Amino acid sequence: MNGKYLFEHTSQRDCQRLNQRSKQQGLVMVFALLVLVSLTVLGIASVSSGLLQNKMAVSLQTQTLAFDAAEAAIAGVVFESEDTTVISDLVMVDPLTQARQNDALDMQNDTLRCQDNENWINRRVTSSGLSIGAQHLEEGHYDTSPAIDSWSRTAYVREQACLGSSNVISGSHITCHVFIVKGCGQMEGSRSIVANSLTAAVLAPASQ
Repeated sequence: MNGKYLFEHTSQRDCQRLNQRSKQQGLVMVFALLVLVSLTVLGIASVSSGLLQNKMAVSLQTQTLAFDAAEAAIAGVVFESEDTTVISDLVMVDPLTQARQNDALDMQNDTLRCQDNENWINRRVTSSGLSIGAQHLEEGHYDTSPAIDSWSRTAYVREQACLGSSNVISGSHITCHVFIVKGCGQMEGSRSIVANSLTAAVLAPASQ
């Protein structure tokens, strides 16, 4: 009887130990799975963050390059309007003079838009740069790597007295003719257009 009792008692202890070991192993496996899931989530978050940062960097670079193209378009209008060869030519007309001959831009109802190439004076700047004695109307990219377009819209706004002008100018029927030049830049494949505007006042004879 004593031997049988000891055998049964020992078997119960072994079973308890096995159960404890199984529980411990189960807890270890659960903990390992939790660690694995956490590492996976962290890895996915890290990759997503890296992709987002890369997209933001590419977008910023695109905006910067397009803005440079818009600034170049404005500079192109100023360059051509100050070109004495174009000004003195009987056939070529600089963009400001050409805009003055068109209807004025109604600031209350009209908008000088980069997409509107019919109602305003258009110029382009290509990779060939700006040339003396030329109207910059040719097609082509401002830069080819990457491909970026640079163009401008020029509109006459109004005629007004020149602020701070001397009595000599005021008495000689000279007024300020105000223009708006909008430079536009767009990278090929991008739906967004980056634009910047310049308001220019030019001394010229009064219309009346």
